Amino acid sequence: MIAPAPVRRRPSRTRSADGARREAFFARTIDYVPCRQFLAADAEALASTPPADCVVPLSHSGVEAPPGRDITPYLASLYQNRLLSKDEEQYYFRRMNWLKFKAATQRGRLDPKRATQRQIAAVEALLTEAEAVRSVLITANLRLVVSIAKKFVDLNNSFDELVAEGNMALLRAVEKFSFSLGNRFSTYATYAIQRHFFRISHRSRQFRSRFLVDDAALKDRPESTEPSPYCSGEQIALLKDLFGRFLDELEPRERQIVVARFGFDGRAPRTFRELGTEMGVCKERIRQLQSRAMEKLRGMAADAHLDRTVGDWL
Repeated sequence: MIAPAPVRRRPSRTRSADGARREAFFARTIDYVPCRQFLAADAEALASTPPADCVVPLSHSGVEAPPGRDITPYLASLYQNRLLSKDEEQYYFRRMNWLKFKAATQRGRLDPKRATQRQIAAVEALLTEAEAVRSVLITANLRLVVSIAKKFVDLNNSFDELVAEGNMALLRAVEKFSFSLGNRFSTYATYAIQRHFFRISHRSRQFRSRFLVDDAALKDRPESTEPSPYCSGEQIALLKDLFGRFLDELEPRERQIVVARFGFDGRAPRTFRELGTEMGVCKERIRQLQSRAMEKLRGMAADAHLDRTVGDWL
């Protein structure tokens, strides 16, 4: 009788998936705002007991959206969410950070090589709930971003772009707010969002005032004979040549966006929405590409010691 051939066992896909999940789990960053109350004996009860006026969901606030033909569905939807009371705000921030603290503590007790899937799932459940609480805090404060963005609209920054940037600043503010100090979040968030908008406006003015695009249409224009109060004709020519080389280092789409966004092609600066329509992508993708291009340009300027060179001229 011929003995059957030995069966080769294939490596378990489940084991491979479990290993990848375990690796991603321990590589994940868990950030929270520390608080002495988390070490108290009643910390769990304090972080789990909502105030009497705490009601979820936040929708149906009873507040009417301001009248106007230009109001978008997004803005109208913001007025369907009510604002949080001070006690609710304290509870949600305490709850979010407590859940993250608890998740980080539990994960710290696990062995990265021997942690079971049940242990990992328990910690991930805490983080999932923390994200849900975070969403409540963000949703309740989106109207704040809109009210601040209206004050910073100018030729270089459209309202939609500022709202998108302000929402990112709001997300960071939610992560960094120290609720234990007893202050209202709106005070902290207003300062953080305004500071971000001031930084954006300053960068836009600085970028447009220092650089000229190395565009074919501009190359054909005669050099201005009017004296510059800041740089000589030779220095301006050097900057044009240098910035033209910076632009050449960018990817084609990044270069197109930078040129159009800052009006380096001689046209009025285009908005994220206009460029998104022109290039067939969403405006958020245009914003991401611009951010990536600006980071590259800043890196090139730093490598070329441009700030030192211009500083010596001035």
